[in-house]
Amino acid sequence: MEMKKEQLQKINGVLSKLKNVKDGFYAKKFADFGFELASQADFEKLPFTDKPELREGYPLGIQAAPDSEIVRIHSSSGTTGLPIIIPYTKKDVADWAIMFARCYEFAGITNLDRIHITPGYGLWTAGIGFQAGAELMGAMAIPMGPGNTDKQIQMMRDLRSTVLCSTSSYALLLAEEIERRGVRNEIHLKKGVIGSERWGEKMRRRIADQLGVKLYDIYGLTEIYGPGIGMSCDYECGMHMWDDYVYFEIINPQTGEVLPDGELGELVITTMCKEGAPLIRYRTHDLTRIIPGVCECGSEYPRIATIIGRSDDMIKVKGINIYPGQIDDVLRQVEGVSSEYQVIIDHLNGRDIMTLLFESELGYSKENLESSVQTFFKAKVGLTVVPKSVAIGELPRSEKKSTRIFDNRY
Repeated sequence: MEMKKEQLQKINGVLSKLKNVKDGFYAKKFADFGFELASQADFEKLPFTDKPELREGYPLGIQAAPDSEIVRIHSSSGTTGLPIIIPYTKKDVADWAIMFARCYEFAGITNLDRIHITPGYGLWTAGIGFQAGAELMGAMAIPMGPGNTDKQIQMMRDLRSTVLCSTSSYALLLAEEIERRGVRNEIHLKKGVIGSERWGEKMRRRIADQLGVKLYDIYGLTEIYGPGIGMSCDYECGMHMWDDYVYFEIINPQTGEVLPDGELGELVITTMCKEGAPLIRYRTHDLTRIIPGVCECGSEYPRIATIIGRSDDMIKVKGINIYPGQIDDVLRQVEGVSSEYQVIIDHLNGRDIMTLLFESELGYSKENLESSVQTFFKAKVGLTVVPKSVAIGELPRSEKKSTRIFDNRY
């Protein structure tokens, strides 16, 4: 993607400020590269920033504004090490709300909607971002947070919620529970804003059909404000990215080479307006591609394709690289197979064994489905798996993100 003149100016402005941060993260990191860029080529010579570097700066090593200007902190979960602490200035908080309100507007959500917010609150960026965007546009925010499904459904019914904000896993759990209780005609949802985890087409269809809603993908990550830096539109052809706030690139995850529009690679993001903790060429590890051309909706905001997985989520079985998105793609093609699955990888008798458990719809032969899944997986991925069909609802559901791959080899 070609860098706009305005984007280069904004990035130079950020670099100028970072240069003067005493003992700052980037003042040290870019000391040998300079802080004045003449072109996109100069920018692409700057080194990437990666998550381990941010962890090394725990707790506030990446703070770039004085304490007097920091009004809030958020952090990553820290499930695989120290959490990453992200400080926000008043402007950062305001900018995030502006982007989030823009996301709602792209989904046709208005100040007459009642927005039911189930993502978590606290140090995590999700819930409060959904709420701030709703309040900025004047909509009614219903800040439920995760869990307590009985209370969720009661509030949906009594408050006549029209928009559900959720992870795909919890949206599915709610959809199944609403159907099980036979109260769908008492639910007034029209739209769903779904984020935080990758999800396949079958899961999307199940949620949309069971809840009777139009679904939209929202994108973001804690290190870059949080959810709300990108959003799909009615045409469901990728997610529009707010390139007046973030500059994004797609790189080859192995070589770091910047890839042309349309080629699949790893998303790299640079913040152009952030004050509390600006990030330059941050490797998200999310795998996607830039969609060339202007969207049918008429917006000129550039688009990325739906995230298909993460470069660090790849698993290798018998020498074959496998991404979760490939598993979704295989199951999507087998009629009678539902959206939910689990993968269990073991090392037995000197060899790797990958068991693929999947849920099946009623009225289909278990043996035929297992045979079809095994055949499709071998043809599409190149690996023979042990397929196991189970009934719908037998695999666990989650109020947050679902864990689908269990590797017992290590």
